[in-house]
Amino acid sequence: MPRTALDRRSTYRVLSAFVLLTLTAGAVTACAGDDATHEEAASPGAVASGTSRLHMITHDGHRLAFHVTQGDDRTIVLDSGGGEDSSYWKDLVPELHADTGATVITYDRAGLGKSDVVPGPWQVESAVGDLESGLRQLGVTKNVTLVSHSQAGEIAAYFAKDNPRMLSGAVLVDANLPQFFTDEEIPRLVAATAPQVEAAKKDPEKPENRQLISTADGFVAAHRGFHKVAWPDAVPATVMVSEKTPLDGSPVDARRWRDAAASFVQAGPGRTLVTAEGSSHDVPKDRPDLVLEEIEDMVAPQQ
Repeated sequence: MPRTALDRRSTYRVLSAFVLLTLTAGAVTACAGDDATHEEAASPGAVASGTSRLHMITHDGHRLAFHVTQGDDRTIVLDSGGGEDSSYWKDLVPELHADTGATVITYDRAGLGKSDVVPGPWQVESAVGDLESGLRQLGVTKNVTLVSHSQAGEIAAYFAKDNPRMLSGAVLVDANLPQFFTDEEIPRLVAATAPQVEAAKKDPEKPENRQLISTADGFVAAHRGFHKVAWPDAVPATVMVSEKTPLDGSPVDARRWRDAAASFVQAGPGRTLVTAEGSSHDVPKDRPDLVLEEIEDMVAPQQ
C-alpha cells in the first residue's frame, strides 16, 4: 500500500525526535555539592497514589523535576525519548516497583515537563550533568539500572562512559547507538529532518519543537563525535530493537539501524540483543510486557 503524506510526516517526526540530541562529549562537571538543595512535594496525579514524590533539584542554575517511587537500594532510572517527559513511563512505573521492590525514578529533562527551560543549544554534557547531579542529590550513587528510550540512548552512552561504577546495567530501548551515526548515514538524517526543523520554527515555544530547534545546530559534528563513544565493558546492556525500527519508511536506513544494534552487542561483553516483535519505535507503549521483562531481568539482585 502506498505511503500517504501523513505517513511520511510521521516518519519525519520520529526521525527528528530521536536523532537530534547530542553534541561532542565533554567533561561532566556536576558533583554532589553543586547547587545541592532541592524541594520535595507530593506529585499530583502521580503514577501510583501516595507512592511517587516530586523532587525539584537545582543544578547549574536551573530546576529539574525528578519523580521518585521509593523502594530498596537498587534504583531503576527511566529516561524518555526526544520531546517526551517523565509521564511517558506512568504506566510502567507501578508495575516495575511492585515486581522488583526497587526504587524507580523518572525525570523531566531541561525544557520538558516541570523542568526549567535552558536557553541556547542543547548540549549532551549538560544533560548528563543534570542526570548525574540529580541522582547524587537524591543519594543515588550505585546499583542503578538505566533504561533509555530512543534519543536518550545518547545520554546513556556518555553517562555510562563517565559513571560506569554507578551502573549495574542498562536497557537501551530502540535507542540511538554510536554505531549508527556513520559518515554515510549522518547526511541522510540531516536531509530527512530538514523539513521538520523548518516546520518547528513556526511554533518554537512548543516543548518538542524547542528541543528540536536547539539541537539541530551542529548536528553533523555532534554525531561524528558520538560515533566514537565506546560503551564500557564493565556495564552490561540489553539492546531492544523494534521490529519496524524508527526508520520504517526507508529500508536502507532501517537495515542500518538493525545492523548498528547488532554491532553494538558484538563490540563488548555482557550485551544482549532483543527484537520487539510487532512493535513500532514506540516499544514501551507497543510492547510494555517485553520492556518490563527485560528491565526486571537486568535489575541486580538485592544484596
